[in-house]
Parts: sequence; structure tokens; C-alpha cells
Amino acid sequence: MQFRQILGQEHIKNHLTRSVQLGRIPHAQLFVGPEGSGTLAMAIAYAQYLLCYNTGNENTGGNDACNLKFQHFAHPDLHFIYPTVTTEDVKSKPKSIDFIQDWRSFLNENCYGGLFDWFKILGVENKQGEIRVDDAQEIVKTLSLKAYEGGYKVMIIWMADKMNIAASNKLLKILEEPTDKTVFILITEKEEDLIQTIRSRCQVLDFNGLPENIIAEALIERQQLDPKVAAKIAHQAQGNYNKALKLLSDDNEDLPFEQWFVLWVRAAFKAKGNAAAIQELIAWSEEIAKLGRETQKKFLSFCIEMFRQALLLNYQATSLVYLEPKVEKFKLENFAPFVNGNNILSIYQELNDAMYHIERNGNAKIILTDLSIKLTRLIHKK
Repeated sequence: MQFRQILGQEHIKNHLTRSVQLGRIPHAQLFVGPEGSGTLAMAIAYAQYLLCYNTGNENTGGNDACNLKFQHFAHPDLHFIYPTVTTEDVKSKPKSIDFIQDWRSFLNENCYGGLFDWFKILGVENKQGEIRVDDAQEIVKTLSLKAYEGGYKVMIIWMADKMNIAASNKLLKILEEPTDKTVFILITEKEEDLIQTIRSRCQVLDFNGLPENIIAEALIERQQLDPKVAAKIAHQAQGNYNKALKLLSDDNEDLPFEQWFVLWVRAAFKAKGNAAAIQELIAWSEEIAKLGRETQKKFLSFCIEMFRQALLLNYQATSLVYLEPKVEKFKLENFAPFVNGNNILSIYQELNDAMYHIERNGNAKIILTDLSIKLTRLIHKK
């Protein structure tokens, strides 16, 4: 992975290369940034720079054979840990190494891919991906061995906030007493979900969402897009290059979410003072409850953003509105007046509570039905 392939984040590239050149390499770093900002790509490029003894500000000038191994993410001193689930092939105690071929395919396809993209490859269904203590034990075992090429060993832990408590505690021990020439790179979108003792032992690097002009330039150069189309997609992507690629390929996972959202709010409008319409909300809740838990959580996050966009439109902050719903006869400007300062905090709280309970394996049908009935009351609040 070449640094020049990574969009933006120039200050972080310079910091990382400079730290290697000066020999000031922290044993544990935490890359914090939103989806599509390049945290994983940067971690791989940094690992390549370190392991291949590259020089200057690019991944060149070092060991050519080593750089070649990174083209397939197969360097023997580069290790990955990421969330997994049980599958038909791995029926118990899944570990990252069990899915290494799928992982390399995921990286080859798009290093800017998000957690939901990875879970779709795994086929999580109604399960929730996590990093278990078996992976933490694998880390201890792997790092106890000498480096294959005699230099550093790099352990990249992607979505480190998905570590369960047992895994976190076991990792904490090795972070406190790391083996020689070992570098940990933890990556997360939710720093607050990591236990404080792990966060305190890492040097934190914050990644921002990508500027619109950086995304637009990449789309023009790499996808040969017309500049006007590229600018529009870059605006809608909101700093997320992964989302920009999906918008470009019409593989936008938000479209079914839009359809579910519109069905939901229309049923909620009809349900006020209409007991029969409550059945529509219950039927909707039953349908969404059939989806996997990761899909349910992502949909509820999408709902939060829809309400936020409606609120911005209601208060005339049109420059911040980027969503353009494609559902027939649904216009955000017509919906916006029903989202205001009197109900937005309550709506936001109820959606977050629903996500929290689903994540903790609550009964999705009951959670979503309760949420729907509350929405009926809140959406009519003046």
C-alpha cells in the first residue's frame, strides 16, 4: 500500500514517516476516524514503511521483495485481527486467522470498506461480530515468536471497539509488557467504546472525514467522472470515500433503508387516533425484526441521520443537507416541518436506546414495536 494511494490525511502521513525516520516508534497507536477516512489503509501503508525499511516519504527505496509481499497483504510479520462470527465452515470459537483469505479479498477490493461491508462477506445474519478472547490468545502466541525477517512485527487490530471484555483484558496485559520490536495499531470509529486502560496506553491519532474536494479529485482521476457529477457525489458522501464509491456504483445500501424509513414514518402519521393503523406499525416491526442485528443497528443509525437532515432543512441550513431520498412521493422538505427542537432530542434518545437494546440481544420485535408507538406520539409533537 503506497502512501500516495491514500486520500488526504497528509499531516498524518508526514507524522508517521517522520517518527520512523527518527526512530521514535510508539509500541501502541490508536487510529480513530470515521468510516471511509482511510484509517485501515494508513495502518497498512505505515506497516509497509516500517517493515520494508523504506525511505523518504513514500513506500519505496527499501526491500523490493518485502514491498512486493504487501501487494497481497501477505507479509509474514504483518498480522491482522478483526471481528468475526460463527459460520457454516467455522462453527465454534471463530478467530481472525480462520477468515484470512476472505479478509485479503476484502482488502484487495476496497481498503476503505466499512464494518458492514465486512459483515456482509461473513454473512452475519442475526449474529453480531466481535473480537473474542481466542483472538487475544492468538495475538500472544504470534507475538511470542521471533520476527520472520528479523525486524519489527506489526499487529493491526481493526475495529478494536468490538473486542469483548475478556479479549480486552488479555490484550491489556501484552500492551503493558510488549515484546521487543512489536508495534500495535488499533483502529476504531468509536474511541469511547474501548476500555479506558487500553486507550491510555496508546498514542492516539485522529483522522478527519475527507474534504469534498479530495473525494471529488479522486473520483475524477480514478473513476474518470465528470467534474460536476464528482462534486455532487463528494458532497453526498460526507467525508466517506467508501460511500462515494457506493453512490457511484448504485450499490448504495441506503436505498432499502430509505424505503423502510418512509414506510415507517407514513405508518406513524396514520396511526395517530387510528387504532387500525397500529397494525401497520406492528407489521413493519415484524419485517425489520427478521433482518440481522447488524442490519437493524445500521438502519437505526440511518434513521438518526434522516431526522437530523430533516431538522437542518426545517431550520433553513440547506447547505448542510446532502440526502436526496429516491422513494417515490417522499420529499424531505415536506417531512422536515415535523422534526423540530421540541421532539428531536426525544427521537434521538429513543433511536439510540433501541440500538443499545438490540446490541444486547433484546427481542427485536418488541423493541421496534415500542419504538414505533413512541415515534407516533413524538412526530406529532408541536
